[in-house]
Amino acid sequence: MLKNFYLLFTVTIFLITLACAGPLTEDEKDGMMSGDGILLQGAGATFPYPLYSKWISEYNKLNSNVKIDYQSIGSGGGIRQIKQQTVDFGATDVPMTDEQQKSLKKPIIHIPTTLGAVVVCYNLPNINGQLKLTSKTLTAIFLGEIKKWNDPKIVEANPDINLPDKDVTVVHRSDGSGTTAVFVDYLSKISPVWFKEVGKGTSVDWPVGLGGKGNEGVTGQIKQIEGTVGYVELVYALQNKLPFAALQNKAGKFINPNTDAVTAAATAAMSQMPDDMRLSITDADGEESYPIASYTYLLIYQDTQSKVKAQALADFLKWSINDGQKIAKQLNYAPLPIEVTDRIKEKLKTLKSKGQPLNIS
Repeated sequence: MLKNFYLLFTVTIFLITLACAGPLTEDEKDGMMSGDGILLQGAGATFPYPLYSKWISEYNKLNSNVKIDYQSIGSGGGIRQIKQQTVDFGATDVPMTDEQQKSLKKPIIHIPTTLGAVVVCYNLPNINGQLKLTSKTLTAIFLGEIKKWNDPKIVEANPDINLPDKDVTVVHRSDGSGTTAVFVDYLSKISPVWFKEVGKGTSVDWPVGLGGKGNEGVTGQIKQIEGTVGYVELVYALQNKLPFAALQNKAGKFINPNTDAVTAAATAAMSQMPDDMRLSITDADGEESYPIASYTYLLIYQDTQSKVKAQALADFLKWSINDGQKIAKQLNYAPLPIEVTDRIKEKLKTLKSKGQPLNIS
């Protein structure tokens, strides 16, 4: 009897405590979602995936209560998911267009995170030297006008290389891709024919070639098939030990892709950067600029319902534009110019939750 009384008393006290506490707030629910920490979910570009993976790992060591899940599904997927509000942030190598932003239910802002290079890789065993490609030759290859590796246009820029009488097989992305958008943005700038017949965007109707999903898919195709040529992000080429071409830039010089050449392109275009930071830096001015360079962006909501998540994401972004930039160069991404990081710090101060500013110092 006494035991039953104590049990009833305990249950009653527990129920009274719950009633006084009231329902869980949205922020409290968010804190519970990941079990023992805050869960941020993002998706998008494959271009910066190696860097984002490293950032997430290093940041979690410093902030074990913040879990970040990033899915490398391509820039098209990142834009789609941020529009559908199924992620906390999206990622894209090509800024959203004005039309795309008008269709959003909630305003977003673009945060540049790093700079990278799109490189032209090839599989030509036993050639003696690095391939050089002029802008006209590169366009002709991807238009399907050049069909053999010993075509006179390629030979002219590579007189010291024994080029084979082998078919040229183009490899391109099959999914919606920011890497594609950067690559065809460049081709559209240097070739009126390309601009008119193929155009630009995250996905285009390719005149010729085989498709591969993601930078990983294109890399795999090039590695497996002799005579192939395709475009991938520099990090993927280096990781897979794929040779890549020196490309002719706007000044007429053949430039190897590296972080200094990418930074040179960003610096040359700095005066053109608008307030919203959406900027193409392909075919930039400057003798040392690599011609297919690009910013990559995180897409984040200007105002969110969850203050817990919004603050955690803002803190991660603050870390990424400071300590994260040191890691970027180690992985062959170019660090952001100081002028850009200063702009980002000001942008982060505009972030809100339910109309109230976040604590951004």
